[in-house]
Amino acid sequence: MSLIDFKKQDGLVPVIVQEYRTNDVLMLAYMNEEAFKKTIETGNAHYWSRSRGKLWLKGEESGNIQRVKEIFLDCDSDTLLIKVDQVGGAACHKGYRSCFFRHVKSLNDASIIGERVFDPRERYKGKREL
Repeated sequence: MSLIDFKKQDGLVPVIVQEYRTNDVLMLAYMNEEAFKKTIETGNAHYWSRSRGKLWLKGEESGNIQRVKEIFLDCDSDTLLIKVDQVGGAACHKGYRSCFFRHVKSLNDASIIGERVFDPRERYKGKREL
């Protein structure tokens, strides 16, 4: 029996990803059991891409891999918190350090508060929608 409850949410668990040195929240992703096992085996974060419908190594295209330092499981056994060393300084595919680079002021108003670490058009060369 698995310690992590992958059954509650159609085989996926949400994963909150933090930079281990600063505790900055970098992103929210999802893992299935295969992604979790690959993460444990390799020490690099693997996730399940809901949009692409496949397993992916974070940074496989950009080079900005996440080296896992610690993994925590919540009280319901259905959410993970992973602390990582974010290689390359950016977790976001839009080129920002964190996927949470916009400050929301209202339903229709948000401002960018983050600084781009890289230009995604150069890094991905049309491989993904930006």
